[in-house]
Amino acid sequence: QAQLVESGGGSVRAGGSLRLSCAASAVIYRNNCMGWFRQTPGKEREGVAALTPGGGTPYYADSVKGRFTISRDSIKTTVYLQMNNLKPEDTAMYYCRADPICTIMTGRDSGNFGYWGQGAQVTVSS
Repeated sequence: QAQLVESGGGSVRAGGSLRLSCAASAVIYRNNCMGWFRQTPGKEREGVAALTPGGGTPYYADSVKGRFTISRDSIKTTVYLQMNNLKPEDTAMYYCRADPICTIMTGRDSGNFGYWGQGAQVTVSS
């Protein structure tokens, strides 16, 4: 049984918007920092955005600040990534991440700890 279930993604033109969702079990939701990494072939995985279990100040990569917003719904135990003003360089596979160590709050990956979603492709055309 998948621990994190992603949905959303798709293809849009530059300037468009998409929203990613990541549904987690209540235990995972309450005990992990959650967010997204993205990866394109030939490039290193990049931390995009993240939140701590208690909320607070989110982490955003400099490349997405002012355009992406991460939020969480405690009733649905789901995290969302609203992506506005998308650019072709945002094209990537986006992976939801549940990180119990919260290294994701620095944009880095904590390795083998926690859980990953199945990935959602985001494609932005110019």
